[in-house]
Amino acid sequence: MGKLMDSDDDLKFQRNMVASFIQIAALVILVTYCVIIVSPFAGLAIWGVVMAVAIYPLFLKVSAMLEERRKLTATLFIILGLGLVLVPGWAMTKSAIVSVTSFSADLKAGLIEVPPPNDRVAGWPLIGEPLHELWAGAASNLEATMNEFQPQLREIGTRLARTIGSTALGFLQIAASVIIAGVVMLYADSGYRLTCSIAKRVSPKRGDHLTDLSIATIRSVTNGVIGVGVIQGVLAGIGFFAMGVPHAGLLAAIVLITSIIQIPALLIIVPIVVWVFSFAAPVPATIFAVYMLFAALSDNVLKPILLGRGVELPAIIVLFGALGGMIAYGIVGLFLGAVILGLGYTIISDWLQAPGDVIDAEPANDS
Repeated sequence: MGKLMDSDDDLKFQRNMVASFIQIAALVILVTYCVIIVSPFAGLAIWGVVMAVAIYPLFLKVSAMLEERRKLTATLFIILGLGLVLVPGWAMTKSAIVSVTSFSADLKAGLIEVPPPNDRVAGWPLIGEPLHELWAGAASNLEATMNEFQPQLREIGTRLARTIGSTALGFLQIAASVIIAGVVMLYADSGYRLTCSIAKRVSPKRGDHLTDLSIATIRSVTNGVIGVGVIQGVLAGIGFFAMGVPHAGLLAAIVLITSIIQIPALLIIVPIVVWVFSFAAPVPATIFAVYMLFAALSDNVLKPILLGRGVELPAIIVLFGALGGMIAYGIVGLFLGAVILGLGYTIISDWLQAPGDVIDAEPANDS
């Protein structure tokens, strides 16, 4: 009788094992296909959540002014956001296409003239003589110079076309993220409760704290990035105005935007410095170059100071997370890296500080 019961128990155990295996396999397959289906939209969704978290305090203030009509507030934010993204995006893309087309037509018609270089260009260190020779050749016979560098120019044209296309696509992706951000802010309360529930699965006692820490980290990084961009834009603008660079205000705004989207300001500043050296006296041009180099590299000093302010984390954790995330995953990694490293630091710190079992180190008394 006992052997028969043991046999039934073994059979039930085997059936349960097979059923559990099938359920786990089905769950893994389901989750895998869900990830595959959602992955093309993951970047847009992440950007939408980051935008929503960053501007949600402003959303609450506007909603209070509109008598807590959250749907109207979300709609206004989406319309305003789309206007701020799509109008400049369309203008920049159209201007780039028109400029390239016009330049190509004028070049074929022989209407483009290159002014001769200043003799001081030849005295520039390292690149002075070859640049002066190339510039003078283009000024005397532009067509021959273009034919000499035709393969390089063709490659530049191809890259320029790809850049224009990717930029236009980038504006459309940002527009989609704006719509997602509006929806996330509309249902922020439900999303917050869901996030807290998920966080409590990781840390039952501090799930709410981890959620609040993630929100505070995103806002801190956002404020730090914008703060660095504003300071760099102001520093660059002062230099442009002092040197009499045309369209100084517009160039300063471009430096601000490039700093926010994590494009090195040197890409904007270096050509302007080279242009200034072509006509200005050596001493003021050198002073301008040194000052603009300081403005371009100031973000390396400002980021450690501004990133992580107002967060219950060491600034070095937020800084390393933001920079490492950006290197690994691009601009969105700037936020994800800081959040992930901050959460990891908090969870590990809690685990290390949790009281464990105390082991009595005194030898046992055998008597």
